[in-house]
Amino acid sequence: MLIDGVRVQGEFATGLELVQAIEGGGEVVALEYGGELHDLSAPLGGVEKVRTVTAISEAGRSVLRHSAAHIMAQAVVDCFPGARYAIGPSTDDGFFYDFQLPGDERFDQEELAAIEDRMRAIIAERQPFARSEIGFAEAEELFAQQPYKLEIISRVRAAGGSEEDLREAGGSDRVSIYRNSERFADLCRGPHVPDTSYVRAVKLLRTSGAYWRGSEANSQLQRIYGTAFWSDEELEAHLLRLREAEQRDHRKLGAELDWFHFPPEVGGGLPVFHPKGAYVRYRMEEFSRKQHLAYGYQLAWTPHIAKAALFERSGHLGWYREGMFPPMEMEGSTYYPKPMNCPFHILIYESQPRSYRDLPIRLFEFGTVYRYERSGTLHGLARVRGLTQDDSHIFCTPEQLAEELARLLEFVLALLRAFGLEDFTAELATKPEKAVGSDSDWEFATAAARSALEKTGLDYAVAEGEGAFYAPKIDIHLTDAIGRRWQVSTLQIDLQLPQRFDLEFQSAENAKQRPFMIHRALFGSVERFLAILIEHYEGHLPAWLLDEQVRLLPVNDTSANYAAEVSSKLAAAGVRVAVSGAGEPLGARVRRAKIDRIPYLVVVGPQDIANGTVGLTRPRSPEERGVPLSAFLEEVTKAVQEPQLLLEAR
Repeated sequence: MLIDGVRVQGEFATGLELVQAIEGGGEVVALEYGGELHDLSAPLGGVEKVRTVTAISEAGRSVLRHSAAHIMAQAVVDCFPGARYAIGPSTDDGFFYDFQLPGDERFDQEELAAIEDRMRAIIAERQPFARSEIGFAEAEELFAQQPYKLEIISRVRAAGGSEEDLREAGGSDRVSIYRNSERFADLCRGPHVPDTSYVRAVKLLRTSGAYWRGSEANSQLQRIYGTAFWSDEELEAHLLRLREAEQRDHRKLGAELDWFHFPPEVGGGLPVFHPKGAYVRYRMEEFSRKQHLAYGYQLAWTPHIAKAALFERSGHLGWYREGMFPPMEMEGSTYYPKPMNCPFHILIYESQPRSYRDLPIRLFEFGTVYRYERSGTLHGLARVRGLTQDDSHIFCTPEQLAEELARLLEFVLALLRAFGLEDFTAELATKPEKAVGSDSDWEFATAAARSALEKTGLDYAVAEGEGAFYAPKIDIHLTDAIGRRWQVSTLQIDLQLPQRFDLEFQSAENAKQRPFMIHRALFGSVERFLAILIEHYEGHLPAWLLDEQVRLLPVNDTSANYAAEVSSKLAAAGVRVAVSGAGEPLGARVRRAKIDRIPYLVVVGPQDIANGTVGLTRPRSPEERGVPLSAFLEEVTKAVQEPQLLLEAR
């Protein structure tokens, strides 16, 4: 048998037997074969090649955390007899489970501690996770007191169920269940760790409200969030990052800095930007727009709504209807707020005949789109219902695809680095099991994406089978200042929309050909990218983005004229400066400037007037007295300048 690419002698009935025979097998929590993850207890008959999944890998942590969610549900049922449990998946950094307690009781912190204690007892008991498949009638009897499980079973039984239901139940004619004790069972397709003792380090974090299936029309539940790791050291490091993340939370800092808020009169997920925050947005957008124009893009502008026929033609009403805002009826036609900009850019392309001489065509727009995210998923600027994408769509010939992707990657990385970001990796997502388009087109597009990645020298991983159903894509991931990984830019090839819209261009041989199409959002959305910047910099954004780069503080009224002189020189040099007069104590003005995250804080007093100096506090540095005014002017003028991309304009 090939194990992680190495030939190992012997016959293994189960994964448990296998991992006991290999070095480091004690960290393995699951096996991957046949394109899926499997329990270690699953039989290995006929399997020739496997990949081990360790508890410290991304996939292994997901298995570990999913198992922890089951343990938590069991602990809640033990502590609260009659509790109803809904669903409990793993997440990127932990897990959650939704519950309804008898009498709609609410969890408090003391009860979370009791649940966590019970979880530790279950973990110590080394209860095995045992999978079995049962028929619908038996499943309905087993979960007779669990209405949310019964609903999942009913949906699966009635019509095959939604993808979410099938994932939860594990089948379409029978359901998969896991038991880790005689007292507790759950619907689940798995996989899980062999027994509860594998969940070595666990912590419950907080509770929140949630709606069943994310809809306000359904029952309100309570969600408990937790996290789990293979070791206490990993858990402690994660909890430290969480504490740091709390200090950097863009929602908290956005309120402190007076940049934005979410008025209830407007509705959830729809931010209102105040002057200071709006200025940062303006600078981000103007900088990006200028760089796109220099790099060969053409500007587009498209409306916020369109008739249903456009989204039927694009397929969005078929694929994405649940994520769209409800329609509106006007003058006998049905209109939808747009969830994507791509159909509009396609209309621009097809508005006139195109020749190979016209290609590539690179359209760029800051286009606001509207997506009906469920209230439980909204998260400040990072997850909103109205988002502005720095959206580009590139139409090119097949021969141009690899080069367009390469130059696009170069541009993406240069623009991100202009914001002071450096720690990037990429992921190439390849053809999934269910896909449209010919194998040859998929192979061609995947080879072009791989070639582009290799040209940049950027570290990348291949996510086999995780591409969109209509083409491969490249995702750019950023690691921020406290080690969190964010997906930022996406370069998505599209084999579907050019076909749905019957797009063409005249080739050099005077034949009709189908163009390739690339979707690309560099920021992702302005709102989410700003949230990332705020948290990465802990509110201390690069000075070139801010409406106030220097704040001058005269010590007293006798220093006011000198402060005005310094202010005039800064303004003449293009520096954005404000003077905070001596009407209140200096200490209070200094504290306010630091809360406002002003990059350069300048204090001037009688000694500075006499010596032609200033007192200067640079970003996150102690104050330096007696800095020559000329040296300060030279330093700050350079420091606040807009960055240059140093790319060849094309």
